[in-house]
Amino acid sequence: MQAWQVHENGEPSEVMRLEDVARPVPGDGQVLLKVRAANINFPDVLMCRGHYQVRPPLPFTPGVEICGETEDGRRVIANPALPHGGFAEYAVADAAALLPAPDSLDDAEAAALHVGYQTGWFGLHRRAHLEAGETLLVHAAAGGVGSAAVQLGKAAGATVIGVVGGADKAAVARELGCDVVVDRRSEDVVAAVKEATGGRGADVIYDPVGGEAYTQSTKVVAFEGRIVVVGFASGTIPSPALNHALVKNYSILGLHWGLYNTENPKLVQHCHEQLTELAARGAVKPLVSERVPLAGAADAVQRLGDGVTTGRIAVVPTGAQA
Repeated sequence: MQAWQVHENGEPSEVMRLEDVARPVPGDGQVLLKVRAANINFPDVLMCRGHYQVRPPLPFTPGVEICGETEDGRRVIANPALPHGGFAEYAVADAAALLPAPDSLDDAEAAALHVGYQTGWFGLHRRAHLEAGETLLVHAAAGGVGSAAVQLGKAAGATVIGVVGGADKAAVARELGCDVVVDRRSEDVVAAVKEATGGRGADVIYDPVGGEAYTQSTKVVAFEGRIVVVGFASGTIPSPALNHALVKNYSILGLHWGLYNTENPKLVQHCHEQLTELAARGAVKPLVSERVPLAGAADAVQRLGDGVTTGRIAVVPTGAQA
């Protein structure tokens, strides 16, 4: 079969190689899955660079999120068991963690309902306890993680402010349903958010960016507000001034969604049921901006790493062959 392999760490476009390799053999408790669609996530970029908290042994195949097909024909959502990731014709995954793919979504959309939406649901509902009528600010609102949070925030009855970088991404954020869109490249984020909220600020802030975005968050978080830290796409990990959190009376909440798979997997299943219901009634629909063939995976991963994509890019193998 064909699979992308990373033999050394570096930029995705330089270290990912499409090769003919043996079909992976499932271990105990694992199943072999034919990959129907694999979505590209920022952890794929970080793993290529060697900067992710999970470092699979070299060589490995990236791709942490797929919609696959079991040997008996079931369509499922899975996180492949590395080093046999999803940018391949076949992958392996833990049988106990398979989730049914929603009938209301195609393969690429179904794959995209997993990591980003699970992260959004846990961040907004489990960690921040977002309530209807509150104001939610989402950084990188047109990206894969941000777009999920925007839709989930709207579904929860929140007023959503989306921060983006550029006019094209601003248009995408408006289409996603943001009530207010702030283009950080042409506007003062802090001033714009304060104006939009009458000076009160945002009750919940969803930050997959870190760096300057986090600094902005501390300046616009409301009284008893919650900043949910989900990642550092900027490449800069901020060092919070805890005296500032004390003086302004806000909370800083960390979220590592992957931990729930081991610490409380029943919650992951419950979340998937909630997401499936939301998708069935059209309250959420993953934004898949591109569908590329397997041969286009490395270029697409690099573009995500360069910050020039919107929504999710799905890698769709044309057919699984031995």
